Amino acid sequence: MWDDSRASLSDLDLDGRERILDVGCGTGEFTRVLAESSDARVVGVDADTDLLSVASERPGIEAVAGDATRLPFGDDSFDLVVCQALLVNLPDPAAALSEFARVSSDLVATVEPDNAAVGVDSTVDAEVQLERRVRDAFLDGVQTDVALGERVSDLFSDAGLSVVGTRRYHHRKVVEPPYDEYDVRSAAKKATGEGLDRHEADLRRGLGDDDSYEAVRREWRQMGRDVVRQIRDEEYRRAEVVPFDVTTGRV
Repeated sequence: MWDDSRASLSDLDLDGRERILDVGCGTGEFTRVLAESSDARVVGVDADTDLLSVASERPGIEAVAGDATRLPFGDDSFDLVVCQALLVNLPDPAAALSEFARVSSDLVATVEPDNAAVGVDSTVDAEVQLERRVRDAFLDGVQTDVALGERVSDLFSDAGLSVVGTRRYHHRKVVEPPYDEYDVRSAAKKATGEGLDRHEADLRRGLGDDDSYEAVRREWRQMGRDVVRQIRDEEYRRAEVVPFDVTTGRV
């Protein structure tokens, strides 16, 4: 993300920041963007130390272990606190936003996907229909709100944050020849059903019964084999557009 355009981050005033905290930074992909776009001291925090070990190797980034709802920093430690694709994975996103507001002296910003509005096109016809069915089942079965999108603004108000602006960024991911290692690995995961298995419990809840999950999994694996075949013949093309809402608020 962000290699095509960073215009949607303009409300963060990255040029004017001195201390930035990226919460739930993972391997530091978004933290890298923040460091490249500012002269600030940039800190990434995450509860997963394995992911943090990758982030710590990126230049210009400090990596700290910590929980998003109990940040290991004092009040007003940063003038910008941000997160990307974090709130959608938290059972209590409001609690995290309250912590963001506590450790920020100025701005808080979130970049959250609207997973209910994802668009997919593919040369494998079954992929488009199956992805929609699986996404709908996941949305019904997952126990966090993975389609927050623009509704993050309501959470900002609850956390005492005054919304400065909201912008939508459309992240477009394209798979086409020549394929890289990630493309080939993703196709193999579809053919084995590994991608579904990671969300099995949520999908079983969303689909309603075990037989439905097993049926979808069979169709998914067949679709994956078709993807692998088209990749082998260099005929496979896929485009996915994921909308992300950038919400910025002032403490």
